[in-house]
Amino acid sequence: MAEADRLAPTSDANFVSAKNRSILSRLYTGTGAFEIVGRRRMWFMITAAMVVISLASIGFRGFTLGIEFEGGTQISFPKTGEVSTSQVEDTYSNALGEDPQTVQTAGSGGSQTVQIRTETLNAAQLVTITNAIAEEFQIAPNDVSSSDVSSTWGGEITEKALIALLVFLVIVTIYIAIRFDREMALSAMAALFFDIATTAGIYSLVGFEVTPATVIGFLAILGFSLYDTVVVFDKVEENVRGVLHTSRRTYAEQANLAINQTLMRSINTTVISVLPVLALMVIAVWLLGVGTLKDLGLVQMVGVITGTYSSIFFATPLLVTLKERRRDIGSHTRKVLAKRAERDTRGTATAATETAGTGSTTTLTKSAPATRRTAASPQPGARPSGKRRRKR
Repeated sequence: MAEADRLAPTSDANFVSAKNRSILSRLYTGTGAFEIVGRRRMWFMITAAMVVISLASIGFRGFTLGIEFEGGTQISFPKTGEVSTSQVEDTYSNALGEDPQTVQTAGSGGSQTVQIRTETLNAAQLVTITNAIAEEFQIAPNDVSSSDVSSTWGGEITEKALIALLVFLVIVTIYIAIRFDREMALSAMAALFFDIATTAGIYSLVGFEVTPATVIGFLAILGFSLYDTVVVFDKVEENVRGVLHTSRRTYAEQANLAINQTLMRSINTTVISVLPVLALMVIAVWLLGVGTLKDLGLVQMVGVITGTYSSIFFATPLLVTLKERRRDIGSHTRKVLAKRAERDTRGTATAATETAGTGSTTTLTKSAPATRRTAASPQPGARPSGKRRRKR
């Protein structure tokens, strides 16, 4: 008995789910009031739907590649007055007889510019469109700048990014295999695959432009996702230590407790990570007009959100599912649930017995006053039944 108590989980196993408290109080205390592992089938279906939609979008829609990957010409000029993108598109079409790929504005105030991206233009076409823009929007031809980007450079960036991703995955796989057991390693890698697929799928669905800065930011968010998963798994390891030597709680319940205990930390980390990224995007888009900063911030914000979701709602529930396939943990779970059902049955029977006994007592109590009233009226000539005081 002493050995079982020594190996039993810590006092965290004796927590009480404070479901009657407010959401903020339950988040702060981490008392296990949020049932996440118990509803893992629902989370698995949501996760699977997100992955399928992302992969289908990548396969059918593809990505909106930036000029660095496709190659082409970028034309920029300062925005003066009420210049709209539709006016710029009409001016371009009238001058060259074809539509531009994209027209967008960047920056704010006096530094706001209009950027046109199109296929590679020759010298004559550049002169034509420059003069057309200068005449239409009343600016000097020297204010219109252009630059050509070769698709070869974008291809080199893509190749190096894929190599970097492969090296990252190899290193991460080795670390996880050493740091965790087999089930935890598989769950962590599955969560990492989910983050890669969904982040890329969101870019494909929404049509966000993919640039070299996007690729760099994409590699950065994979590290955040892994970090969040490792933190949750560390708490799971702490909670399930010795769980097989006690019949109080199951592996799944201890893992769910670990999620609740780290839930507030995960939310805080996500908020702290997203706020600077939002500030970066605001400064990049509205103040400076730097598209590189916007691309870098956008992919980081999307990756941080998906990484938080995967570490809470996918990685740990998947870990529990894999663990319960093991004979010892599956047997322990069935034993705990069977003993709990037996205790509930005994408690129900005891409550029914006490209820029946209470009913009998009530009947006797109701008949007692009648007896007392009868005794209070003795028959004539009867001897006194009370104690008599003796005279000294």
